[in-house]
Amino acid sequence: MARTMQMRLIGATMLAGLVMMPSPLLAEPGQGATSEVLVTGVRSKLSNWRRAETSHVVVLSDGSEAELVRLTRNLERLHFLLSGLMGRGNVDDDVVKIHVTLIGQAVQFEQMDLNNLRWQQGPYNELFKVDRYYDPREDGAVMASINADQRVAIERTGITAEAVQSVILSNMRQQTGGSSADNLGAAADAVAAIGTLGSLSSEHGSSAPTLGAQTMQITAESLLYAGYAQHFLLTYFPAAYPRWYLDGFGQVFSTMTITRDNDIEFGRAPDGALAAIQRFGAFPIKDVLDDSYLTKKPADTGWTPIHAWMLTHFLLFSDKRRPQLTQYLATRASGASAETAAAIFGNQAELGRELQAYFRARKPYLKVSYDGAKIEQPIVRRLRESEVAFIKGRLELGARVEIPPAPGPDADAATAKAMTKARDTALADRARWLDRLRGDAAHWPNETEAQLLLAEAECRSGHAPECLAAAKRAEILDPADPRMLVWKGTATIMQASGAPAPEKARLVAEGRGMILKANQADHDAVGPLLAYYRSFAAAGEVPSANAVEALQKVVEEVPAAPAPRLELAGALVKKGEAEDARGILLPVAVGPYNSPERPPAKALLDRIAQTSSGGTAPQPADRQTSPTP
Repeated sequence: MARTMQMRLIGATMLAGLVMMPSPLLAEPGQGATSEVLVTGVRSKLSNWRRAETSHVVVLSDGSEAELVRLTRNLERLHFLLSGLMGRGNVDDDVVKIHVTLIGQAVQFEQMDLNNLRWQQGPYNELFKVDRYYDPREDGAVMASINADQRVAIERTGITAEAVQSVILSNMRQQTGGSSADNLGAAADAVAAIGTLGSLSSEHGSSAPTLGAQTMQITAESLLYAGYAQHFLLTYFPAAYPRWYLDGFGQVFSTMTITRDNDIEFGRAPDGALAAIQRFGAFPIKDVLDDSYLTKKPADTGWTPIHAWMLTHFLLFSDKRRPQLTQYLATRASGASAETAAAIFGNQAELGRELQAYFRARKPYLKVSYDGAKIEQPIVRRLRESEVAFIKGRLELGARVEIPPAPGPDADAATAKAMTKARDTALADRARWLDRLRGDAAHWPNETEAQLLLAEAECRSGHAPECLAAAKRAEILDPADPRMLVWKGTATIMQASGAPAPEKARLVAEGRGMILKANQADHDAVGPLLAYYRSFAAAGEVPSANAVEALQKVVEEVPAAPAPRLELAGALVKKGEAEDARGILLPVAVGPYNSPERPPAKALLDRIAQTSSGGTAPQPADRQTSPTP
């Protein structure tokens, strides 16, 4: 299997200077904490939720313990498999573990209204809308999926052979200047498409859409493994991948199974692959390789997860095409246009013929033998009802604290109206979510996690006094928790804004001292490092070299998170290290997913390009990290 190009971060070391920095504030106890405080109360009852943890994953589930253990170990098996295939080996790393939540009922998942701000799939035909949530957060990625199999009625489609043929023949006319009379039989032989045209026609030659009820099953396990495979690639080999490749890569590993002999098999065709290709038919390769399929409406397209699997599987398993795939991915990762990269595959009609032959042939798959004893047993514990009460709120965090921007002065009326509506809706959703968190925190006053979640939510919503109050309640419950110190320090620095100079300096020093103390308590935790860097922007100060090193460490520990990458790139540009900044910025600016960080990342990338071509030096604005109403 081809090894994809790995984006190298700037070398960064742990904050030895920061950790050892003397401060008269570090020895002082946190405000509100004394040695005489005694908290009493009845602990909540045990729930049917469990938490399993291994070296690389934390999995929460309300299913059986045996099933939780099996799935968690299988994720470790998948991590082991991917590490071996991609040349990492069995090495330790400092990457923050992904937190996976398996939700047993679809209605519970839908009620959370988890908005995928930083991950998108497809866009597939609307029948393939499968519920999964992924957020590469700045403090560690989270994923949520329904822990139940789902079915897709693949025959209920209005796509016809004529529709697909029209698209493909139109592309052919453009390439040939439209001078030749197109013959359908000749076009089928020369088609540059994924799948087969003939599969769309019925036995009697009719191309009318079928309206049956044939279904294909999408298992909960396949969603879990596909999601983790994508996360692995984005985390250990971060780059500006095309979305179709990440979708297909996930599908290739979605069918991983463990045999009776304890071998790992992967690469088999997903369930219903033949039926899906037959019913949805061919899809133009050109539209995929040049990214134009991303602009099509899901209801109008025949692009499916099976097409993504087929193209990726073929390119990965083909000795002839795999080197081209490697070069294509490296070209895309360098920031070149999709059209430039697509040319690497040469004649697309030939590629289409190979794909059609591949579709009709027996597909290869691989079996890997390994020492099962090396796959660790997870540590499992049952969660209390008070802990379960905040699973939903923690998942919703990423979708609630990010508020869309207000329209600019140059926005036209329609754009301004749409942006205003989106912003007002997000603000109302956040207000309701915060009210619920406050009520839950009051209902479970002795639950540290409740107060910490509320503190984070308040701080990231721009509510300094409320954040500080929640952090102080957490401090009473656990005076040594470094997360409490981070939010308490962050809220203190937020309160310094607008204060007179002497008071501002005191508050900034006090807040930063708390953050330093949190770093001393947990040297590798992302929260203190990120809060330390952001404390400079919040105080209107230029970040120190030590603060930039802290941010570099954050990007190493959460490589898939776009916000720290954007901030680090901005800091490096200001230091005159534009080329290093460009490499760090590319996965955000031209990578596979839209995100709130994408527009400013693209703008900064454009300014870097202008500077390299002799323009003025870019002056990136500091990112606003705490949304405000």
